[in-house]
Amino acid sequence: MGERVVVTGIGPVTPVGTGVDEFWTGLTSGRNGIGRIERFDPSDLPVTLSGDVRDFDPSRWMEPKEIRRTARFTHYAIASAKLAWEDAGSPEVLSERAGIVYATGIGGIEWLLNQHSTMLEKGPGRVSPFMVPALMANAAAGHIAMVFGFTGPNFCTVSACASGAHAVGEGYRMVRDGQIDVCLVGGSEAATLPRTVAAFAQMTALTKNPDPETASRPFDAERDGFVISEGACALILEPENRAKARGARIYAEVAGYGASDDAFHITAPDPKGTGAAIAIRRALEDAGEDASAVQYVNAHGTSTQLNDAGETAAIKAALGDEHAHRVAVSSTKSMTGHMLGAAGAVEAAASILTMHTSTIPPTIHYETPDADCDLDYVPNVKREADVRFAISNSFGFGGQNAVVAFRKAS
Repeated sequence: MGERVVVTGIGPVTPVGTGVDEFWTGLTSGRNGIGRIERFDPSDLPVTLSGDVRDFDPSRWMEPKEIRRTARFTHYAIASAKLAWEDAGSPEVLSERAGIVYATGIGGIEWLLNQHSTMLEKGPGRVSPFMVPALMANAAAGHIAMVFGFTGPNFCTVSACASGAHAVGEGYRMVRDGQIDVCLVGGSEAATLPRTVAAFAQMTALTKNPDPETASRPFDAERDGFVISEGACALILEPENRAKARGARIYAEVAGYGASDDAFHITAPDPKGTGAAIAIRRALEDAGEDASAVQYVNAHGTSTQLNDAGETAAIKAALGDEHAHRVAVSSTKSMTGHMLGAAGAVEAAASILTMHTSTIPPTIHYETPDADCDLDYVPNVKREADVRFAISNSFGFGGQNAVVAFRKAS
């Protein structure tokens, strides 16, 4: 069975708040983190909204030289890691027994785009020598290792919108199997740029709704696309016996992890939810639970027509139609927007805090029911409930699915 793995630290950097208290107050109060894009003028684009981490100051977390040489997704990642480590009480651990699995979907893409422009305008001799180490997907994981001096296993999961959940799951496995004593897991994304917004819009993936109060509306019949967002979240995972021995606060247990692929389409989900249902079942099997144990699902819930209907079908297929209708399901993307490679880590944190506080966050902006989405989506207002077992779903382009199961701390 291996070690029981628990979460002792959480470090959110999100459009609804930074740090555990502000983040959780934001989600449970139904705070909308969506607004007009402020980093650049979006007037010429078909989409003008995003979920930004507003008032983020990287100098609070990094030295000026480091900031200049790294991408924004790394800035968010380092902030999230430091927040989570402090929240966990800065546990003592041998450097080689501490690991990192830190995700991203797109990495430092702004460096690639900016340096491409530099080369065209000024020639190859003006391209920055820091371009490659700034844009590479594993940059955040590498910088976090240097911040903390961790010399254990360190890698980056890159599986589009499932990246963050894959990071949590893979870190959980290493701690469970006794390979390491502490694992810092999470994900970060900073891809709100004119070219990326234009590209996602051309795919018809993004909502064209200009109203931030109704733009991200998962499972609502009027949904028409997701809202691109930025941010990060880190979690600290430890064996339960180690956490208890040092008197750590335990948020929840990571109980299981399942992964699969749709093998259906490079961007569109399987409308039957077959692959997603496989990942849910695998997470339950890994946790030693059957479907009846699930009381809450933090949904992938992107606010696209295909995802939300397919995910509803997957939940029914995995849990059984009757039980699926008894389970509370909510999409926190209604508040944060879609944070791409960071989403799975952020939503894992939301699932953990749901059990820790006995409060289910709502799906805001839910007004018009959809016949294809007929579950209990906790519409608009939080709900008090003693949730003992929950799952967090993350599904990405490429058909890649990751589901993490959590059990309330005993």
